[in-house]
This record gives sequence, structure tokens and C-alpha cells, in this order.
Amino acid sequence: MAVSDPSIPARRPLLRRALLGLPALLVLAVAGWYLVGMAVVHRIDDDPDFATATTAPEGGSRAVAAMADLVSREIDQNEWTPNEPFFKPGVLLDNMPNYQIGIVAAVQRFGVSVRDRLARVRGSSQADADLTRAMGLLAYPGNVWVWNPANSWAPTATTESQYRQAVTALRAYNGRLASGEATLELRADNLLESLDAIASDLGSTSGAVYQAIDLSGNRWLDFSADDLFYTAKGQLYAYYILLRELGLDYADVIRERGAASSWTEMLDSFRLAATLQPWVVVNGGLESQFKPNHLASQGFLLLRARTQLREVTNILLR
Repeated sequence: MAVSDPSIPARRPLLRRALLGLPALLVLAVAGWYLVGMAVVHRIDDDPDFATATTAPEGGSRAVAAMADLVSREIDQNEWTPNEPFFKPGVLLDNMPNYQIGIVAAVQRFGVSVRDRLARVRGSSQADADLTRAMGLLAYPGNVWVWNPANSWAPTATTESQYRQAVTALRAYNGRLASGEATLELRADNLLESLDAIASDLGSTSGAVYQAIDLSGNRWLDFSADDLFYTAKGQLYAYYILLRELGLDYADVIRERGAASSWTEMLDSFRLAATLQPWVVVNGGLESQFKPNHLASQGFLLLRARTQLREVTNILLR
């Protein structure tokens, strides 16, 4: 006659409870993956001393080297987050993706002015092939992952792959410039036109900031304010780095036109605007006693930098 094991009835409730607890453990594990991963990935890299140790070859452009280094840093050293797939923690980040988009957008716009103005002897000369290729690649959307079924079932080129090719093209131009096979016109009129392009871009951003400011002060929560704040911050940061290096490329022109002190003051304003980083972006009323308005603060610093940029261009006109 078989004898039953008295421990079996006791085991079954324990097993049942363990199985019922698995979904909760899974939820906790997934939450931990995203929360811890977000903290690890998140980085607003606004180091004002970045690219002072230039990678430009002797005889090359420091500004072009900084363009390549900024893009390379964001896609290879810092994780590129605007195109994160759903299973990576960075997909839940907000500020970092907007900041990175702002950086690349400013690099691309600055690069267009280099291609169309600084790297051409006259307006009728041919645009540099490497710069043209780089600008086309940097215009690629920043949120493209290897597969997006909403657009196509076939794999596609990722943002990172396009931007890496752009970095290669920028460095190829700089190598050719160093060997005398490419052009960088160190003339005041070319520099002036490039500065005007930056001023126009900043003017557009200032308009967007103004439109987003909560003039009524009635909104306690504004989940779009930080998106604009960090996109503008990325733009200001990239322009600070690029203008600092461009000033070294054109140091003789700036000094000869008597613009050196104004250039330094302009860079100080860009640096201050670029490194503004509140713990939480608040879009409070302009007259509020308790809620700051970080968009207004950023907008003021942006316009101050833009005004000083215009002062430099006025000096270069003389």
C-alpha cells in the first residue's frame, strides 16, 4: 500500500504563491532596468572646455575639428538617445535627447555657412565636396533607429551611421585643408556672413522661446518647456564651442579689425547661456514671486549673446 508524502500539500501553496509573485518580480525588474539605466545613460554634457585640446591637423581649421568632435562625442562617447528603441532605458529620457538634437542642428547650420562662405574663394566657386557630403549627412533625422515598421519593414540606416560618415567627411576636409588641397578663406567679409547666419538662427530660437513663455503664470506644470529649453541649450552650447574655435582660426582678422575685446565678451555671454542648467525647468509667470521662469532667463542670455554677436559684425564692417 502506497504511503502519501505529507509534505506535498504544504509545498503546493508555496509554489502557487511563488508563481503568483513572478509577475510582480518581473515588473520590479523591468522598472529597475529602466530607472537605473536612465540614471546611467543621462548626461547633459556641457563642458565649456571641450575641444580646447584640438584634433585639427596643423594647418587645418579648429572650428571644423570642433564640429567633428562635438558630433563624435555625442554618438560615440555619450550614448545617442533621440533614436533609442523601446527596450533601452534611454527611450524614457527627455532632456538629453533634445539637448543632443540641439547640438547637431547647430553644427549642421554652422557647417552650411562654412561650406557656402568660409570654404569658397568667391560665390561663383564650387562648394567643397567633403563639406557638402557632411552637411547632407548631418541633415539626416536624429530619431532613426535600424528598424521602424511605421515607415518600412526593411532595415534602414541609423542616425549614428549617417553622423559617423559626416564626421569622417569633416575630418577629410580638414586633412585636405592642412595639405593645401582645400580652402578656408580667412577674410573679414566671409567671417561676417557666417556670424550673420548664426545670429539669424538664434533670432529664430528667441522667437520660439518667447512664444513658449507662460505670460499668464497660471500653469504649474509645463511638460514642453524643458524640451525647448534643452534644445536651445544644445544649440547655444554648440555655438559657444564653435565660435570659440572659429575665433582662433580668424584671430588675425579679428585683431586687425579691433574686435578682440568684443569677441571675448561675446564668448563670455555664450558660455553663460550654454551652461545654464536648472534642476527642474519651470515656466512660471514673469511677475511670480515663487515660480521662476527658466525660459525667460535663457531667452535673456541668448539675446545678450546675439546682441554682442551683432556688435562684432558691426566692427567687422568697418
